[in-house]
Amino acid sequence: MEIVKKDRAKGNLEKVLSWLKNYKEETNCRGVVLGLSGGKDSTVVAMLAKKVWGAENVFGIIMPNGFQSDIDDAIEIASELGIRNAIVNIGAAIEALTRDIQFFESRNHLGENDWFENCPPITDKAKTNIPPRIRMTALYAVAQSIGYRVIGTGNASEAYIGWTTKWGDSANDFNPIAHLTCTEVIEIGKILAQELGLDEKYVNKSPADGLTGKTDEDNFGFTYEELDRYIHNDTSIPEETARKIEKLHAASEHKRQPPNRCNPNIW
Repeated sequence: MEIVKKDRAKGNLEKVLSWLKNYKEETNCRGVVLGLSGGKDSTVVAMLAKKVWGAENVFGIIMPNGFQSDIDDAIEIASELGIRNAIVNIGAAIEALTRDIQFFESRNHLGENDWFENCPPITDKAKTNIPPRIRMTALYAVAQSIGYRVIGTGNASEAYIGWTTKWGDSANDFNPIAHLTCTEVIEIGKILAQELGLDEKYVNKSPADGLTGKTDEDNFGFTYEELDRYIHNDTSIPEETARKIEKLHAASEHKRQPPNRCNPNIW
């Protein structure tokens, strides 16, 4: 079984690297910018990018929201891979934006004699989606300034259940791991880490969103291993777990589809 996994991982890695090399040549992409969180996905993508573009053409942006518990990991990864990097603390931007929106809510005044009531406050859930969207703004600001493109770091498991932020971490110019499950990303990550001399601990980290203070699996109520087995049509998944996955998949369908557009030709 272990041999099969290694062979599959090697095959996946070869296909991804080939695809990236073709993309680089066909689109004349000079370099890439990515958000470097210290998590496994961004680490694996950083390694892939280094293999294809070279360390000098990969720019990692580390974007803590105030204090980030694993920021040292992100810094260490960038250093070990030898990629250019910068730390952009988005805490003040989030605080200012949230404050200004709340001020608008409390003001409730459009004109001298024109008032409106019950402007809804920002919910806690909505607040958790603000940091990823600000991070994406920073990535594109840097990428446009240096003539690079934003490379995505989201995997197929997250996308399947909508564990992404629309117009946040799901926004990118291209994504080399979008078709790979969490388990598959780890498998190719181990090979890359060995090749590039990076400690495997960065690839084996328990995935966390950095927003709720919990691991992804704590939030889901099931493991990535179970989710990946379900995606690969494993019928041995417990019924309750399958129902949870199906519910999340159905509720997040809008995240996997392009925005609807009015088509005047239907009339």
